[in-house]
Amino acid sequence: MAEESGEIPAKGPERIPGGIATAVGSWPGTDPREAAATIIGELPDLPHLVELPGRGVGSDMIGRVSALLVDMRFDTTTRGYRLAPRPGAVSRRARDLLRSDLDALEEAWVSAGSAGTVKLQATGPLSLAARLELPVGHRVLTDSGAVRDISESLAEGLAQHVDEVRKRLGAEVILQLDEPSLTDVLAGSLRGVSVLDTVRAVPEPEALAVLDAVIAAQSVPVLVHSCADTPALSFLRQSAASAIGFDMATITTGALDDIGETLDAGKQLALGLVPTTPPAEPTWRDIAEPGVRLIDRLGLRRTVLATQILVAPACGLAGAPLEWARQALRLSTEVARAYAEDPESLDFS
Repeated sequence: MAEESGEIPAKGPERIPGGIATAVGSWPGTDPREAAATIIGELPDLPHLVELPGRGVGSDMIGRVSALLVDMRFDTTTRGYRLAPRPGAVSRRARDLLRSDLDALEEAWVSAGSAGTVKLQATGPLSLAARLELPVGHRVLTDSGAVRDISESLAEGLAQHVDEVRKRLGAEVILQLDEPSLTDVLAGSLRGVSVLDTVRAVPEPEALAVLDAVIAAQSVPVLVHSCADTPALSFLRQSAASAIGFDMATITTGALDDIGETLDAGKQLALGLVPTTPPAEPTWRDIAEPGVRLIDRLGLRRTVLATQILVAPACGLAGAPLEWARQALRLSTEVARAYAEDPESLDFS
């Protein structure tokens, strides 16, 4: 095993490298071994532990958290998941699925002779609190004490998860927190369980304290990713995250200042450049152009593409046809290589 043959790093990489390709997290299908082998083969610079939501309860982004929390477990409802008073079938299934995924990743990692860095994903504390229910049926987000408890449990569980993967693979680790509901949390646009049950907007300082507490508990760089139609870039720029990821197709002119300030602050960006549904006859040049144009519009040197930009699909690929999912990874890798090798020579005129 890798943990017996390699030296285990004391901590993760100092920062997330630029000019490389990765993926967001989810993947089509139900076979963890096939998925792990594909990810390691197609994303040699930054492979990740995949989520396979096609397997059902306990395997989607919220259900998986039940396997990561410390002393807290989930049950299912007609709407999704809720906190459970004691471990049950949902938590056992989530833990079994995670164990299976880790075994598959380790086998593929050793078989490929991989070395370097791997990325782990988990739902961030704010989106978790927005989508998870209390035993009484309300969103966790409506109870500040429950939000604190969930966040502390998540922070501890993620630190243990990172440590286990380090030991299994002898690898450095990067952690990704998925916050798809962040914009709704800040805007107060989440619906309650009834028309009389409102979910308040969480003030930015309060939300930032929750997110940063989880980030600060980790010994590795953290990337926060949002697939929201309007990602909360100004908020994320203020966070302790080392990198911010988003769907490039959601970016408007009004977001340019936030992106420029984020790069000026030294953070990396994971640009979701590859669509999750197959376009007609895609080429790496078509995929690369929006990222290059972004840097040019910001008035930055294109070397930023090689030092601060990661290339990824726009969001998870669980709903994509398998062949397109594989092609999306290959396109991501080709674009990242072009960004890293000679970005100044890229011409789209």
